[in-house]
Amino acid sequence: MHLWTRAKETFGVKPAVSAGMDAFIQRCADIYGGKPAWLDPDEGVRTVNFAKTVCSETARLAMLGTKITIGGDSQRAAWLQQQVDAVYPRLREWTEKGCALGTVILKPNGEGVELLTPGQFEPVDVTDGEITGAVFVSRAYEATTERWFTRLEYHRFTETGVYEISNRCFMGHSERDRGKPVPIEVTPWAGLSEDAAVSGLDRPLFAVLRMPGGNNIDGGSALGMPVFADALEELRDLDVAYSRMTGEVYDSARIVLIDDRLLDTPGSRTGAPGSVKLPRQVRKVSGFGPDEYYQEIDPKLNTDARMTAINALLSQIGFKCGFSNGYFVFNEKTGMATATQVESDDRRTIQYVKDIRDKLEGAVDALLYALDKWADLYDLAPVGPWEAAYDFGDVTYNREEDRARWMSYATQGWVPGWYLLQRFEGFSEEDAKELAAAAGQAQSPAGVNLFAE
Repeated sequence: MHLWTRAKETFGVKPAVSAGMDAFIQRCADIYGGKPAWLDPDEGVRTVNFAKTVCSETARLAMLGTKITIGGDSQRAAWLQQQVDAVYPRLREWTEKGCALGTVILKPNGEGVELLTPGQFEPVDVTDGEITGAVFVSRAYEATTERWFTRLEYHRFTETGVYEISNRCFMGHSERDRGKPVPIEVTPWAGLSEDAAVSGLDRPLFAVLRMPGGNNIDGGSALGMPVFADALEELRDLDVAYSRMTGEVYDSARIVLIDDRLLDTPGSRTGAPGSVKLPRQVRKVSGFGPDEYYQEIDPKLNTDARMTAINALLSQIGFKCGFSNGYFVFNEKTGMATATQVESDDRRTIQYVKDIRDKLEGAVDALLYALDKWADLYDLAPVGPWEAAYDFGDVTYNREEDRARWMSYATQGWVPGWYLLQRFEGFSEEDAKELAAAAGQAQSPAGVNLFAE
C-alpha cells in the first residue's frame, strides 16, 4: 500500500508534491543505490556508482572539522548538547542521504532523533517554500504474532495557529496488507497520544535538510534536488565508457591459434588430435596450409584514449554537481599552471560546500528548536538560556602548510614552542610545557628560543 493512499483516506489531505517529482526522486534513489535504469548485462554495461561517490564526498567536505556547541549556563543547554552529541556521529551519513535524495527530515521521536527520507514522509503544507505540514509513516513488525503495524503521524498548523499532531495506527498480517485501524495502545507506539495540540509554536517540530539549487522538475515543490540531478546523462555515459574499457581489458588476453594436426601425440595409442591438454589461451583450429599452422592474436588496448574520455566525463560530472573543474579524475589533477589558477579553481568547490553547510546549519537550528519545545512539552530539562555555535573546518586545509606557518610564528617569537607540540604532535598542554622546560635554552638556527613561555 502506498503511503499517500492511506494518508489521503485517513486525514483527507492532498499532496504538495507532484507525481513527476516523486518519480524523479525514486529514479535518483535507484541511481544512488547502484540500480540505474541503464544497466544492461547483455551489453556488459555495469555501474561504478559514481553518484554515491559524489554524495559521499560532498558530505565529507561539508562535515570536515565541524563542531556544534551549545552555549549557556543552564540545564537546558547541557541537555541539548547531549542530544547534539548523540546525533553528531550520524550527521555525515544523514547529510549524504540528503545529497542523494534532495530532501530529508530530522524529527525527534521521544527516544532521540530519527532520519526520514522521501517515501517515509509526504509534504502536505508549504509556506513560503518551506514544509510546514507533513505526514510521516512508521512501520513495525511483531514477530510473536507475525503482525505488521503502520503508524501515520500528521503534523500541521491550524488556521488559528495551533500546532496539531495526529497519530493513526493500522494492523495487518503481511507487509503488503493494508491493515485495519487499531487503537494506538495495542501497537508498539503505546503511550503516544492519538491527538495532541501545542500553542505558541512558530516552526514545525521537525527539521528539513534541503539541498541548494532550483527545482526544475516541479517548480512549486518544497523538495530539493539531488546534488547529481543535473548530471544524469553524464553518469550514464561514464558507466558505459568504464564498462567498455574494462570489457576490453577482460577480452585482451593473448590468443594462440594452432592447427589441430600439430597436437597429434606421436606414439600414443589413439594418435588422435586433442590428446594434449591445452593452455587457457590456446585455441584449436583446422588449418589449410603450412603458413596457417600457428598464429598469435595479441589485441591492442585503447586504455589511454578511453581514460581521457572517462576523465573528461568525470570533470563534467563534478562541474555539474558543483565542484571545481577537474576535481574528480582517476589520475592526478592536471592543467593548473599557477597558484592563482589553483586558488580560482578551488573557489567553486569552496562555495559549493559553503552552500551545503548553510543548509545543514539551518536544519540543525530547526532541529534544536524542535528539541527545545519537546523538552518543554515532556519536562525533559528545566527551561534555561542556550545558544548554538557552529565551527566549520577549512575545506582547503593542508596540515604541512599549517605546521610551517605556525613554526614561523614560533620563530618570530609570537607563540611559544610548546604550542606546536600540542597542536601538531598530539601532546597535552601539560606534557608539552614539561618538554619545553626540559629543553631549557634550546636555540633555533635564528637564535630564537622556541620554547620560551
